[in-house]
Amino acid sequence: MQQANDIKHKKIAVLLGGLSSEREVSLRTGDAVHKALLDKGYDSITIDAGRDLAECLKEAQAEVAFIALHGRYGEDGSVQGLLELMGIPYTGSGVMASSVAMDKVVTKQLMIHHGIETPRFAALRSGETLADVELPGGFPLVVKPAREGSTIGVTIAQEPAQLEKGIVEALEMDDLVLIEEFIAGDEVTVGVLEGEVLPVIQVVPKSGFYDYSSKYTAGQTEYLLPAPQSDEVTAHLQKAALAAYRALDCRGGARVDFMIRDGEIYCLEVNTIPGMTETSLLPKAAGHAGIGFGELTERILLGAGLRK
Repeated sequence: MQQANDIKHKKIAVLLGGLSSEREVSLRTGDAVHKALLDKGYDSITIDAGRDLAECLKEAQAEVAFIALHGRYGEDGSVQGLLELMGIPYTGSGVMASSVAMDKVVTKQLMIHHGIETPRFAALRSGETLADVELPGGFPLVVKPAREGSTIGVTIAQEPAQLEKGIVEALEMDDLVLIEEFIAGDEVTVGVLEGEVLPVIQVVPKSGFYDYSSKYTAGQTEYLLPAPQSDEVTAHLQKAALAAYRALDCRGGARVDFMIRDGEIYCLEVNTIPGMTETSLLPKAAGHAGIGFGELTERILLGAGLRK
């Protein structure tokens, strides 16, 4: 962990935008981070992370990168690997953790290995059919691209035709599809900041499904903070979130999503670069723990490094 005085004189490049389907959210995250760093007295600039990112970083003489990218080419280890090669310290998780967490199938396999409960699932690759996989139970089933975020491309299939259609749509975004047991219950999320577990948030979307619109449209979702769960369930959630964070060897800020059914918890996924917008969950949880947005941003920045 660096000290603020050691980094105040360095050029901080906030990487935002990017090439993924989550570009618009990343622009909002990056703008919020950039403003917070300027308010804290840091020499911050923004760079829209395109295929010329290496040249832009050189031209800007960037000395530290704050990664505010979401989805493919930003959250999946690609940019992290580039920064390692260029020797530019960066925020968040390293190459391996980023790549693994982006792949929901590999993440779930690791969870099972570490004894972290997760919904039953099957993985279907491009070129395969439903006859090639064993479905994880009856309907409804959740279908999603294995390496997308922000609930993009997700279908809740109630019957075979919807399942087939959901698979076709998911395969348009990725060549690996996750077919998952549907867990009806409470949706919650737990933030972790450099190994410190934050308060649990319960997510209650007005539409009944926490989709892209519910996540990023103000007023479309109610956030219960702290989540109205028993002390036992809350402690279990926080313990499991930290276990998942450590299993993937995450760094900086991360968010672990769960479903709760009949008091049992099921880990869905780990987000290694959580959103930092006005509706984002990590800043909400940190704020409840007494960590303001500026301090949260600074703490993530001070964790920047290489060889993670």
